[in-house]
Amino acid sequence: MATPFTTVQSWCRKTFSAPITDEVTTLYRAWRNRFLWQRLRLWLWLALICLLSFTLRDIYGLFFPFAELQQLPEELRTQRLVINVAMLASIIICFALHKTKLGRHRPDLLFLGSSWSISLASQLFATIRGFALPDTIGWSLLFLSQAVLMPVCWILHLLTQVSVLIYYFGVNTALGLKTPIPEHPEIYNVTFILYIFWFCTICDIGVYLYDRLQRSEFFARQELESAYQKLKVAEAKYRSIFENAVEGIFQSSPDGRYITANPALARIYGYSLVDEVTANFTDIEQLYVDPNRRAEFVRLMEKYGSVSEFESQIYRQDGSIVWISEKAYAVRDEQGKLLYYEGLIEDITQRKQTEEELRVFFHAVSHDLRNPVLGTLMVLKNLLARSEENIAISRSILERMIQSSDRQLNLINSLMETHISEVQGVVLQRQTVQLLAVVEAAIVDLEPLLEQNQAKLTNLVSADLPLVNADPTQLWRVFSNLIVNALKHNPPGLLLTINATREGEMIYCTVNDNGVGISQQQSDRLFDLYFRGASIRNSVSLGLGLYLCKQIIHAHGGEIGINSALNAGATFWFTLPIS
Repeated sequence: MATPFTTVQSWCRKTFSAPITDEVTTLYRAWRNRFLWQRLRLWLWLALICLLSFTLRDIYGLFFPFAELQQLPEELRTQRLVINVAMLASIIICFALHKTKLGRHRPDLLFLGSSWSISLASQLFATIRGFALPDTIGWSLLFLSQAVLMPVCWILHLLTQVSVLIYYFGVNTALGLKTPIPEHPEIYNVTFILYIFWFCTICDIGVYLYDRLQRSEFFARQELESAYQKLKVAEAKYRSIFENAVEGIFQSSPDGRYITANPALARIYGYSLVDEVTANFTDIEQLYVDPNRRAEFVRLMEKYGSVSEFESQIYRQDGSIVWISEKAYAVRDEQGKLLYYEGLIEDITQRKQTEEELRVFFHAVSHDLRNPVLGTLMVLKNLLARSEENIAISRSILERMIQSSDRQLNLINSLMETHISEVQGVVLQRQTVQLLAVVEAAIVDLEPLLEQNQAKLTNLVSADLPLVNADPTQLWRVFSNLIVNALKHNPPGLLLTINATREGEMIYCTVNDNGVGISQQQSDRLFDLYFRGASIRNSVSLGLGLYLCKQIIHAHGGEIGINSALNAGATFWFTLPIS
């Protein structure tokens, strides 16, 4: 329990002990020095004007004596003008020092020097004249003006006061000097001592309290500035995360408006500016392809307070449809009132496409590979059902079984080649190739298929074309796949034309047909993995041919594409660098 003694002891220890680094830092001392230097200049002006007023009084008193001054001793009446002039001179010197580097960097020394030059000037003069001068009015004005105008560093104020009082009581006592006032010749009395003591104490306490207040305020400002800087850094960091996040970040109101959105969300929705998202989406329900999804989102939020992997289809700005996955939670106040929804949105369109491609792939494996196996198995079971030990097999049955096995092998090889090209890329065995020879070899191999489909093929590739540095086997596969693809997608009687021309440093090759053509929507996905057109008449296919063509042409450093429209035929084209 704190007692009055321990309280006073603690205050004294805190007041008179050396300041610790946390309390008086370099920043605060620098601020205090600037404050003291600026106020010192104001105080010097005030002291100069004050002394001038007393000097004018003394000059006027030389010609027209004041009755109020007649009670003063003769020495003071005749010499006080000299004392004022001496103090004025000291003030002017302090003004000059104030503008120097010393005065700017050590205003504390200038404070002490200016104070002593004023307070001790009259004391030195009185000592020289052989009497003591209790300058109560001068000391009061000096100490009070310093405490009011320069209320920092109370130690300086205490030093100026103690030094003057030590001189007055010490020197005058040692020399045995008396005051020139006949009624009170002693240098001190109880009233005088109490007045000086309490006047100085009140001034010093006021300076001390103001100094502590300024120091506390200064450090509070520093802490606030530091906290503000940390807040700015944290805000910049989280702003960077918010702005550069891959996922869309949002805050939406319960009534279906976007309050906040980041650039990623704007990109997902097809906008270039974030403000367009918050301005255009006044009803988020309109965003969903299925308008009931918003109601389901709100229902789950009300029930669980959050949703995760909430997948929906939405309309983008251009009208296209994409898949998104939402992860969000409800933000409520202390009373449990719903404020807004906050969460992440991820574009999962590519993932959904991959899932669809995998679904098509598994369907192809289960369907395209299953049928040849079932056919072969049926033939073998029929043969095994015969009663004889040695079963004779006709050549036609063997041919059908071989064809079925070849089809199965081709499908399996296509799967393996696709996997290898995905993982390692297409491996090329380059050599100098004449393009005409490759095209002719592909046509010869496909003649039975062309005859079966009653198709007519025209080869316009010239023997004068520049040679290309390529893999002839892979190029043969490209031409074969493009021809077979045209036959698969069109009815019998198709007209095909193969051509190749030089365009700059590239060979531009085309495979043209006059068939049913392909829609723009199908053209955009025609070279995707496992994509199959709706008009394929032959079921034994995994949709790998055109995908492998793209891989092969890209491995050669070329490009591949299609120009087509419904009922207007199709032209497949690709480019190859010249050797």
